[in-house]
Amino acid sequence: MAHTFAIGIDIGGTNTDLGLVRSDGECLARLNFSTTDCTSADTFVDKLCSTTGILLKDSDSGVLQGIGIGAPNGNSLTGCIEEASNLPQLSNLPLKRILEERLHLPVAVGNDANAAALGEMVYGGAKDLQDFVTITLGTGVGSGIVIGRRLLLGVHGNAGEVGHSILVPDGRPCSCGRRGCVEEYASARGICKTFIELRNATDSYNGMLDGIADNQLTPKLIAEAAQQGDALSIATFERTGYYLGLACANVVSHIAPQKIFLMGGPTQAGSLLMTPTHKSFDDNLLSIYKGQVEIELTHLPANDAAILGAAALINL
Repeated sequence: MAHTFAIGIDIGGTNTDLGLVRSDGECLARLNFSTTDCTSADTFVDKLCSTTGILLKDSDSGVLQGIGIGAPNGNSLTGCIEEASNLPQLSNLPLKRILEERLHLPVAVGNDANAAALGEMVYGGAKDLQDFVTITLGTGVGSGIVIGRRLLLGVHGNAGEVGHSILVPDGRPCSCGRRGCVEEYASARGICKTFIELRNATDSYNGMLDGIADNQLTPKLIAEAAQQGDALSIATFERTGYYLGLACANVVSHIAPQKIFLMGGPTQAGSLLMTPTHKSFDDNLLSIYKGQVEIELTHLPANDAAILGAAALINL
């Protein structure tokens, strides 16, 4: 029997990644181009169509179901990219309508974090789950909520912003205009901010990252220092895990999922992040949920997770 395929497209602030995904989750071919080089919506759409055309030639041996697109502020109800702060040239772009007219294929557009949740459900660790949450840790914190195997969208298609729930009243200013959001403490950017705060409060720090400028810090550098015993770096992940576990405990109070899946670059720190996250989660979980909810890392391969998530938008 011939395989079915979908094209998954992940639109990022720097690059756009495309992949030809077989129905079993195998990514057979990948291409990418620079999002930032496309200075207008027209040039972006032209580049997207031409690159997609190359992948379409590789799907001749099976049935192509369509194209799934995950994007910041992608709205699956309208098919538009809406008010994308990192992609101003693409804001309010009716991408679904444009691509369906040009490529004559079904197109689904969704928020990139929601796409990640669908990817986990179709190809990953949530294949047999009814209710779960994915939390993506990157430059920001995104999330996707699935209830009864249906993505929670809300009345306007933008429900489930765990990253913009307030965790610390009057805390760090957030890009959303509020203060103290989860994103400011559990994202890659938040990890660096926590380290800087701890370093500034430590008069005698002469550890491995002494002399590294604030704008040169990355979670990877902090994790490497922590793995080699740097006390301040270890404390940074302990504090990050505390906040992340607390945020997850709050999510459970609202959603009562079977599992919470974490994904994204900071999770590569492994037990440095996961051990304090699990402890904080257990310490702060409402007693009626004790022992009922697990937190674990995504089952999707890191290199293909965003493309698989996008493909899942069309593969449902």
